[in-house]
Order: sequence, then structure tokens, then C-alpha cells
Amino acid sequence: MVSARGMDTGRTTNTPLAAQVDDLAGLARAARLRSLSLPGGADFSSNDYLALAGSGRLKNAVMDALERGVPVGSGGSRLLRGNHPEHEALEAEAARFFGCESALFLANGYGANSVLLSALPQRGDAIFYDALVHASAHEGMRLSRAECIAVPHNDVGAFAEALARWRARNATGQVWIAVETLYSMDGDRAPIADLTDLADRHGAVLLADDAHATGVFGDSGRGLAADIDGRDNAIVLRTCGKALGSEGALLCGPRAMRDHVINRGRGFIFSTAPSPLMAACVREALRILEEEPERREALHDLIGYAARKLAPFGVSTSGSQIMPLVLGDEARTMQIAGALRSAGFDIRGIRPPTVPAGSSRLRISLTLNIGRPQIDALADTLSEILA
Repeated sequence: MVSARGMDTGRTTNTPLAAQVDDLAGLARAARLRSLSLPGGADFSSNDYLALAGSGRLKNAVMDALERGVPVGSGGSRLLRGNHPEHEALEAEAARFFGCESALFLANGYGANSVLLSALPQRGDAIFYDALVHASAHEGMRLSRAECIAVPHNDVGAFAEALARWRARNATGQVWIAVETLYSMDGDRAPIADLTDLADRHGAVLLADDAHATGVFGDSGRGLAADIDGRDNAIVLRTCGKALGSEGALLCGPRAMRDHVINRGRGFIFSTAPSPLMAACVREALRILEEEPERREALHDLIGYAARKLAPFGVSTSGSQIMPLVLGDEARTMQIAGALRSAGFDIRGIRPPTVPAGSSRLRISLTLNIGRPQIDALADTLSEILA
């Protein structure tokens, strides 16, 4: 096709966004075109694990903050006028709660992972990362000056071998090990204790994304990374928009981590600070974790019940609230997801590139927004659809 500039572009349209239109058409032909849809039906897809997002305590915390004069917006970056006492109060409370030297509040987990991995590792360093780490970690590594080396999922031996090969090249930089504690698509746990031992032996820093475990596991909901908090070679990322029912993310670790991100993390320096209202909300969520252990107990009871009811249909039950049903075929996965949503269950189909090719799945997420009756109904519907 000849464009307005007289050039043969080969494109099917002649607009300034022709490449984007063609890209969308290609996604549609491959049945991979995404669109937004409003939630509906029983909640088997959110990350609101403890049902705090709509809780009265969080609503009251926000209303109380408004009455105290806390503004809705921050008005600027934290290094300008956007730093608010609520931000600093949350960071002090988070450091106490998680038992770390310092904490830093950012707008969301994606941004926190991106800032962390792009700012801390230096040229000459190496980041060894689990092959299934979140897309946000990949974004941070893309911006990093360090060498980035993928390692097979949850394989500590492979981490050790990859690190040894790198050192054998006379590499002398700092080693960083990037993992999730609980993987968001498979629901399985990282071998944190073994990875900590590996980090200790090799002078490495362990970067643990505890997003899906915070609030659900550990003493008072401190997560699966609780045992490494306070170490000088560990940094833990905890998101606030999942079990904490709020918004934002906390980087927990040594004071040098916090100070370096403040000084070198471009995603922090040049971003408007999170709403002070959200800082007040997250602080209340941390109090709920300590004061209402029955929420966590109820969720674990639900996890056990769902495992017994859904395992016969091939649902993976690794002891966490994330229970995938791996179907493999993309078209079949999306067809079954659509049938379940039509039947009143909000379950989403997940396919490449979010998950590896050939592993398309239904991601079943358990939250306190549902109960045993909804799980029973889901089991009955799966029995019909998969027959």
C-alpha cells in the first residue's frame, strides 16, 4: 500500500497508527486480542485474598484520614512536595511489622520491581532470575546495566551451577538472585531457605517478591519471606493491592537499599508520590493482619476444602490460594473460561505470553469473597463442562 508520503509501507491502513492497527489485527487473527471487561459472578479471579478491599475497617481508615485533613493527592514526587507524614508513618510501621531495617512505599508492585532491578544492580554485576518471575521483574532487568541470566524454575542446583559458570569467567561483580516466593500463575513456592543458603555462600543478595504470600502466610501474615527480613543480603517486595486490599508496594530491606532507590531509582524520583490516603489505608491493613488472624485461618480452611473438591478435575493444589487448571490448548482454555463465566464464575483464561507456550490454563484464585457453597457449585459446573 502506498502511504500519503508516497512510500510503499505494505500496511493495510493509512493512518498515523497504521503499525498499531496492523498489530491489533494480527492479535485478532491469532485469537489473542485482549479487551477490558467488568467483574461479574463469584470471585475466583481477584487477588483480594482476605476480602479487605471492601472491608469496613479500610473504608473507615480512609474516612478518618480525610477528616484529619489528609489530602487525596500527593501533589508531586516524594523528593519535591509529595512526601507526606502518612507515607513516612506507613514506612516506619512496615519496618516494625516486617522486622526490617527500612521500608519504602511506591505506587505499585510493577513499578517497585522495575525500580529495584534497574537501580540497584550495577554494570559488571549479574542478576540470576527464576525463569517464571513476573513481567515487572523483566522490565526492571531490561533497564538494568547488569547481565541477566535465566535459571530453570525453582531449581537451586541450577542457580548454583549458573553462578559458578559466571564466576569461572573471572566475573567479580555483585550477584543478585531474583525470585518470587509464591508464583502467581502456578501457586507453588520458592525454596527460600535453600536460596538464602546459596546467597550466603556466594555473597549474593536475594531479591524476593512476596506479593502473593504477604497477608496469607507467615506469622501474622508476614509472608513466606518473613525469615529473611532484617538480613543485610535480602530485599523483599510486598505489594499492597492483593491480600492487603489497598494499593501500592513496599520495598523492605537494608537502609542502603532505601537510600539508593531514593537517589538513583528513576521510577521513584520522577513519579508522583502515591496518594497519602493509600498510605493510611495500608497502615490499617497491617493492623488487621495482626488483629484479625481469623481471616487468614478462614482462607486456609477454604484452601483445604477447595483442594479436596477440585483436585479430581486436574486442578493443581500446592497448598496455596492459587490453583491453576492447566489445559494446554489456548482455544479450549478460553472456551471453557467463557463457559464458566456464563455460568456465574469469574474465572479467567491465561495463555501465552503470560504463561509458557502449551500451558494455557484457568487461574482459580481463592478469596474470602466466596465460600464453600461457591466452591461446591464450581465443582459441579466443572464436572459438566469437562465431561
